[in-house]
Amino acid sequence: MRSLTLGIIFGVLLSTTAVAKTPIKVTEIRSQNSPLITFRIILRAGSINDWKGKEGINALTAFMIAQGGTKDLKYQEVVATMYPWAANVNVQPENEITTFVGQVHRDHLDAYYKLFSDLLLSPRFDPDDFTRNKDLLLSYLEKNLRGTDDENLGKEAFLISLFKDHPYGTAGATVQGLTSITLDDVKAYYKNMYTTGRIWIGIAGGYPASLVATMRSDFSKLPEGKFEPVQLPAPRKIEGLEIDFVQKPARGTAISMGHPLPITRKDKDFYALMVANSYLGEHRTFNGVLMNRLRGDRGLNYGDYSYIERFTGGTSGTTFPNVNTPLRQQYFSVWLRPVQPENAHFAVRAAMYELEKFVDKGLSEKDFEATRKFVTNYSKLWAQTLDRRLGYKMDSEFYGTEYFIDRIEKELKTLKVSDVNTAIKKYIDPKNMKVAIVANDAQDLMEKMAKNEPSPITYASPVSERILEEDKVIAMLPLGINKTKSRVVPVGELFENESPGRVLERKDVERFR
Repeated sequence: MRSLTLGIIFGVLLSTTAVAKTPIKVTEIRSQNSPLITFRIILRAGSINDWKGKEGINALTAFMIAQGGTKDLKYQEVVATMYPWAANVNVQPENEITTFVGQVHRDHLDAYYKLFSDLLLSPRFDPDDFTRNKDLLLSYLEKNLRGTDDENLGKEAFLISLFKDHPYGTAGATVQGLTSITLDDVKAYYKNMYTTGRIWIGIAGGYPASLVATMRSDFSKLPEGKFEPVQLPAPRKIEGLEIDFVQKPARGTAISMGHPLPITRKDKDFYALMVANSYLGEHRTFNGVLMNRLRGDRGLNYGDYSYIERFTGGTSGTTFPNVNTPLRQQYFSVWLRPVQPENAHFAVRAAMYELEKFVDKGLSEKDFEATRKFVTNYSKLWAQTLDRRLGYKMDSEFYGTEYFIDRIEKELKTLKVSDVNTAIKKYIDPKNMKVAIVANDAQDLMEKMAKNEPSPITYASPVSERILEEDKVIAMLPLGINKTKSRVVPVGELFENESPGRVLERKDVERFR
């Protein structure tokens, strides 16, 4: 349950050790002067490992551990025990991995580690915890996403459409899947998936060296098992703009769009595209073209950003992305925060107008130098804490590349503007994208966009002549909508029964005529 993540936290020496069973992988950053110790225990399984018809079982099992009890303590007793330590345990179920995160002051390390490890190695699986956690996950799908959180609804609808019939193609759970899961299912999933080959220990801070050996020994008590990655098919080819108009009561219109990318952090071109993307739409900064043109010049909404890999977090007091959200198959996306309904058609056109200019003209030498300097310096801020350094180190190992933050500086030093502009043309395709639009008037908006009707914009405050002249072009910009692959989707249909290999039920979907 990606957006429901309850928390995240924490340099480095990779080592594997052969105990009796499959070796437990360990990544550590020991910093003796640090008063804090952070743990990141990764289970190399995620929503892509959900059982068919039990979509959400990975997330529910993870919450039963992080938000449950131990053999000796009920959940409430676990919380009460950790309270005086100002400590907790959080979990982040993702597509490919699930990360348990804990942090404590070294004064309480021994007691905290016992509790933390008991949660993971001897979970209570209390029926009351099962009911509470299952209700929480169902409520997130049915009440939060479908009801009130239109921005994340749009993002999830976009990803479900982008990865249709693909293991990534769920929101981490479905209503029907969660409903069918029993406590015995959770116990069986734990027994099958929490094995030595899938557990990856991460630890950082001022811990004693002996702790690593203790952890290896403790976690080696899990059942024997090897890590076997789920085979991923290639994402489906996109033809034109394939739009899902999500129908729901909504005061604003949220828009997400994008397409698969064939590169990840392990690829050299990723770093050229990183500079390009920062220029186009760096998250929650006015560094990006989209932010400046759509919000700065026109006041269309609160923010407009672009990404070249999965991005979660970046809210609640920080603009930085969560760590430990890796994917073997990445995607390019643009996020337009909600706009006034009457400006939705114009906003899509404005984003496409900027994307087409971006691909056609690329960056000037001046833009390139400024953006390269910005990214080189800004990326250092992403790893300010030991916890985040640990997370980035583990992600780098996931991708099989050197430490990500160091590689950014290394790659950007030798980068040329021609590399960036070549990467843009090679990887960004504004003509063929998946789009999800959450709208109160989905049918009407779909018909207007299908007909390429003009979408002039009016302003409450004066804008420059340059903007007004540009608006005339944007308002008439042809959108190559694929009518046969676009549709109106009632919001109640989303998150109901998506499953890798199972087609989203479409019999009640109203298509273009």
